[in-house]
Amino acid sequence: MFKRTVIAASLVAATLASAQSMAAVVGGGATLPENLYNGTSSLPRLLPADFSYTGVGSGGGKTAFLTNAAASINQPAGTNVDFAGSDSVLSASELSTYNSSKAATWGKLVQIPSVGTSVAIPYKKSGVTNLQLTGAQLCGVFSGTTTTWGQLLGTADTTPIKVIYRSGSSGTTELLSRFLADSCPSSFVVSSTFTTANVGSEPATWQAVAGSADVVNAVNATDGTIGYVSPDYVATSNNAVVARVSKNAMAAGTAPLPTAANARTALGTAVAPSTAADRADPSKWVPIFNAGGVVPTSGYPIVGYTNLLVGQCYQTAADATAIRSFLTDLYTGAKAATIAQHSFVSLPAAYAAEIKKVFLDNGYNEGTNIANASVCNGIGRL
Repeated sequence: MFKRTVIAASLVAATLASAQSMAAVVGGGATLPENLYNGTSSLPRLLPADFSYTGVGSGGGKTAFLTNAAASINQPAGTNVDFAGSDSVLSASELSTYNSSKAATWGKLVQIPSVGTSVAIPYKKSGVTNLQLTGAQLCGVFSGTTTTWGQLLGTADTTPIKVIYRSGSSGTTELLSRFLADSCPSSFVVSSTFTTANVGSEPATWQAVAGSADVVNAVNATDGTIGYVSPDYVATSNNAVVARVSKNAMAAGTAPLPTAANARTALGTAVAPSTAADRADPSKWVPIFNAGGVVPTSGYPIVGYTNLLVGQCYQTAADATAIRSFLTDLYTGAKAATIAQHSFVSLPAAYAAEIKKVFLDNGYNEGTNIANASVCNGIGRL
């Protein structure tokens, strides 16, 4: 009897779990906002309870969303991918391929900034609790031309610098590469893959890791290491944990830390697309900073936006309703407290209001709103 009861209970649990999985709005991608989206043991989650999000990197998230490749976000075959997170903007090629191969049956895609972010520089070096670096110094570190802590700090210390970098396609890497490419264009190009962004080669002693949490763990594991990571994986106001960074040299102890306040200053006031053509173009909705974009003149200089990819049309009405409800909360300020607790930055109010007007309210009567009955008639993401 006990065995039959256990089996029956297990079947019920499995059925409920399966139903929950099928009902969930499924997404994944960038690890930079993973703790924000899913919450932690001490901080709330940004996403609704019936949303699932798997952090695999921006590249995996884009692939999953653009091709409905559930395996790219570690989901079972047959799972439909409803949204993705990416700190890396969609390329012209990615947009063109989607528009030519998927848009007719799935509908248009929407790429919109979720929250503003800094990219912190965590480090571990015995005897150093006040690291402050310029753009040129960071170029030396991440290009491998500055090889010891003595070279970096102007001392006799021969401890090798060990860089921890992301192994796959990472939007966090892209945000860092924009800062480095602007600071030293001969050494770095803009790319979401570190080994491509770094024009030179990576020393064998450096370590490539998969995600943001892996970066922090690797930095903390070995003296002499340095890396780059999302702000909610580190104590952004603690100079003994993360470096102060400025574009150019500043007096010791005065360069900004990667706090939300300093990131907000650098991000400034983004301006949303203002013409019908630009509003219809997903590439126009993500503000770009440093190389290829606005170069911050104050605040913490390594900044950008992490983005959401969603569809305009969904075959399952409940998915469209859930996504619209979440985006309404996000862009009307209902999620501001949660965003701040994770050390991220809410979008400027005017920019957020414009996103809501275009993609939720159809305020310009251009047929751009999610689940527009006329546009989505008979088409939609699976």
